[in-house]
This record gives sequence, structure tokens and C-alpha cells, in this order.
Amino acid sequence: MESCPALVTGTLKLHRGVDLMPKLKTHRGAAKRFRATGSGKLRRNHAYTSHILTKKSRKRKRNLRHGALISAADEERTRRMLPYA
Repeated sequence: MESCPALVTGTLKLHRGVDLMPKLKTHRGAAKRFRATGSGKLRRNHAYTSHILTKKSRKRKRNLRHGALISAADEERTRRMLPYA
């Protein structure tokens, strides 16, 4: 039986004799920071919430607790990092 060069390099998987496209890897750093909403938009957390909190007002710290949506300018880059989100 002649081996397929794609199988030797590991780029394609064989399933019931059908060649499949290669799987995409998720960027693990992005997967820990973003998640998809029910409507498919990407949600993120605010920065500046972990230390030096004494100089921040109560209102500012309270508003930083809530998540936000990713801006439209960053959406395409983030979706590329999260192909299955």
C-alpha cells in the first residue's frame, strides 16, 4: 500500500477514507481572556483591576468589574486567534 505524503507529514487526517482539512489551533492566551456571548459577539474583561486600587475611586472600581465587548477594530484579529469561538 502506497502512503500518502500528507499523512506522513501529519497535515491531513483520514476519516473513513476522506481527507479532511487540517485543524486550526486556538491561541491559548486569547482563549483565557475572551469568550463568546450568546449572539456570537466577543466579550472581554477590563484592565486595571488587579492592584494599586487605593487611588481609584469606588465608582471606577465598580464599573471595571463588568465585562465589555471587543471593539470592531480588534474583532477580526481576535476571531483569527479563536477559530472555534
